Amino acid sequence: MDISGFSFLRAAIVLPILACLISASAVWLSIRYAHARRLIDQPGQRRSHTSPTPRGGGIGIVIAVLLCFCAPMFFSTQESIRIFGVSVAIALVMVAAVGWIDDHRPLSARFRIVVHFLAAIILLALPILFMPKTALAGGTPTWSEILIVICFLAVVATLIVWSINLHNFMDGINGLLACQAIFVFVVLALACGNAGNSAATWQLFVLAAATLGFLPFNFPRARIFMGDVGSGALGLLIALAVGLASGSLRPALLTGIIACSGFITDATCTLLSRMLRGRRWYSAHREHLYQWMVRSGMSHARVVAWYMAWNLCVVAPVLWWINRMPVVSNVYADVPAGLGTSNDAVILSRLNDPGHIEATIVYALAIVLWIFGKRWCLHKMKSSQHRHAAA
Repeated sequence: MDISGFSFLRAAIVLPILACLISASAVWLSIRYAHARRLIDQPGQRRSHTSPTPRGGGIGIVIAVLLCFCAPMFFSTQESIRIFGVSVAIALVMVAAVGWIDDHRPLSARFRIVVHFLAAIILLALPILFMPKTALAGGTPTWSEILIVICFLAVVATLIVWSINLHNFMDGINGLLACQAIFVFVVLALACGNAGNSAATWQLFVLAAATLGFLPFNFPRARIFMGDVGSGALGLLIALAVGLASGSLRPALLTGIIACSGFITDATCTLLSRMLRGRRWYSAHREHLYQWMVRSGMSHARVVAWYMAWNLCVVAPVLWWINRMPVVSNVYADVPAGLGTSNDAVILSRLNDPGHIEATIVYALAIVLWIFGKRWCLHKMKSSQHRHAAA
């Protein structure tokens, strides 16, 4: 694929570097903008920082992704790639815009969710609506097939919206979300590269580089927060990255789900815990494990180090194991001959991918550690209170 006159290899090298520089420049300008507009997060009971800090720096990530991820696809000679670039750009702008407005003046949760669903639907439906007729191998689809596709898209759209809000919830301390996003983008890029999917590889490295440009302004000391404009956008982009990695025949199907295990476990277990205790689960709180760790006395940097230790010591080895060789050298090798090259054959071949048992083990271990970690934090806080009372 030729990208705006660059050779593929040249684009794969230049675009990530350019994305990092654009992101860093935009974040630096956003700090001045936030001070001028008084977009400052003040310390409070439900916040984990102790000094006033400007917000909205995630706009730098959004701008870099639009220019270095989406824009090059507009110049592709393949219509499907151009449509994909347009759909990503529209969805990203919608999510970032509602976050940007919310950073300036609070919006209702209902309005934000509606916009997130519309963005997810556009991201999924636009490439299908403009799909060439030649791509429909079975001819004109029946009503039952259309209904199945609509139900599938609704489920995927819901997961995308959950990813957007999940990563918004997890953006509460310095550097945590940015480091997690960089890890996910990099490991998925390496997995795609190992499987020979060079297009997805450079795209994912662009996303990682755009996030890396923001990180020095937020970690270890926060000169600016990402804000909803950045956390929502990264939630969308991480969902997109998981789709890029699992949507084709390679790499292993559950690679993206395993890569996101730390955040998915923390956010989901916290949500279920609040619901089971009759709490208003949709209201602001400080009950995620990373927030309990900070409240127990850990620094932001130390908490981030623990989450990255999970990624490097557990997630990375598992991903290496299930992607240690190209997963599908012959996608139809284990498929019954009667299925030929139909969509059923592709589905069956993907179900035979490695990683299902590994993913179950990873999430079971993550849940155990979440429970143990929260109890440890509660015990440490109670011990600290008793010491202070005795003193």
